[in-house]
Amino acid sequence: MYTYSEFDEAFVRERVAQFRGQVERRVDGSLTEDEFKPLRLMNGLYLQLHAYMLRVAIPYGTLNPDQMRQLAMIAERWDRGYGHFTTRQNIQYNWPKLADVPDMLDALADVGMHAIQTSGNTIRNVTADHFAGAAADELLDPRPVAELLRQWSTDHPEFQFLPRKFKIAVTGAPNDRAVVKSHDIGLQMVERDGETGVQVIVGGGLGRTPMIGKVVREFLPLEDLLPYCEAIVSVWNLIGRRDNKYKARIKITVHEHGIDEIRRMVEERFAEIRPGFTGVDQQLLAELTGAFAPPAFKTAPTDAYEAARAADPVFRAWADTNLAAHKAEGYAIVTVSLKAHGATPGDASAEQMRLLADLAERFGHQELRISHEQNVILPHVHKADLPELHAALKSAGLATANIGLVSDIIACPGMDYCALATARSIPIAQEIATRIDELKIEHEVGHMKIKISGCINACGHHHVGHIGILGLDRAGVENYQITLGGDGTETASIGERAGPGFPAEGVVPAIERLIFAYLDVRESADETFLQAYRRLGPDPFKAALYPADDKGRANAA
Repeated sequence: MYTYSEFDEAFVRERVAQFRGQVERRVDGSLTEDEFKPLRLMNGLYLQLHAYMLRVAIPYGTLNPDQMRQLAMIAERWDRGYGHFTTRQNIQYNWPKLADVPDMLDALADVGMHAIQTSGNTIRNVTADHFAGAAADELLDPRPVAELLRQWSTDHPEFQFLPRKFKIAVTGAPNDRAVVKSHDIGLQMVERDGETGVQVIVGGGLGRTPMIGKVVREFLPLEDLLPYCEAIVSVWNLIGRRDNKYKARIKITVHEHGIDEIRRMVEERFAEIRPGFTGVDQQLLAELTGAFAPPAFKTAPTDAYEAARAADPVFRAWADTNLAAHKAEGYAIVTVSLKAHGATPGDASAEQMRLLADLAERFGHQELRISHEQNVILPHVHKADLPELHAALKSAGLATANIGLVSDIIACPGMDYCALATARSIPIAQEIATRIDELKIEHEVGHMKIKISGCINACGHHHVGHIGILGLDRAGVENYQITLGGDGTETASIGERAGPGFPAEGVVPAIERLIFAYLDVRESADETFLQAYRRLGPDPFKAALYPADDKGRANAA
């Protein structure tokens, strides 16, 4: 893992001291809220529906046990005993007092963390594949590249007042677990003639105008990565719209100018600035690559794992669902579900965070990851340790065997917390998961992604859910639109709106009808919902959502 340098430490401490003074002036009335707003946003502090919210960066989702314990301590000391992990691989604290925030930031700095650029019109937290450095299908660990981008973008003087926020995601595997095609810049590691480089994608994004990114460069050598990304952001910074914030994202710029013209402008700008990059970035990338060297994997028999699988059906179900293939023999990647049936997706208590830190020390080579799907990953666990690990997770309510299944729902905080939300997300997710558990069909249904957003900003990624749910306000009443066929992987697609929306009480019955319709029409148990939808089209699923005899099925859209 990367650890702070002396420069990093001094930089972050200076920012905390600066913000402490700004908070003091806000508390004593020297600064109005309007004057304070841009200052707090530069430090990840939002004013939400009921209280301030602090968004803490977890760059490319990587944590060590000490950092996780510090997040737990902060939750207990200055919040309400829990944190919320987000689709941006961040953690949010929903109830801090303004006067306490500088102390929270100092506590974060103690373990090499911060909240810089987790808000505002700048380059946000760089995200990456949550299986990075462990996945069996990986070409190259993307985290050194992500850290290089983080250092380049932090406080970049040219990019602090962009037309709108800007998000970058990196994946090192052909199977996209970082949703790169839904980002302003998506970077996909690829090989050509024995050389590893990146495919560069621009103009992806969700929100009110969802778009799948377009390839601007099929193959870019790694030594050109930083100047090329700078060229992209520089071009957009000059021509991106500032007259309308809803049309300010780079996806709109790409749409209005066309990918060919954007490519021409980027290549022209790249040629101008490339000579200024003298190789220091590549020296730094080499150092960072060393910092992310794999741990010393152990060799041990896996008999205990195989015996537990044979003897314990609960363990076997968890292993079948929550484990992924690891590049090292005898190891597995463990995804710990934060989606127990009826729980708030992404929430973890301080006690649970401490346990995960302890388990990472005992069994996981000191590493944890946060996924964009709001779960926690132990990327390196030997199979011999899995039965003991599972028992510990089970005792803390963290052994739900549902990764990738119907109840592994992504949900934004919605109107329970967010000032922008127009409907609730959390109760809908809880009700769907609870009903699925009652029906006992989750493993029969298999792989299915449900994603829920409480407004058109799409923080719940509903556009790329196999089933997406968007909560809106219709004349003061919560109304939920359903989209079908979305996909956030390498075969990315935007879901299609199925029809009129449903009242809150109609959502769970609608999803239930949809699931049973899928079970009726699939060709085999191996055909996923997304595969069935792409084979058959929307008609059989719309018929299930809107049966002719359902009198009160939906409100007018």
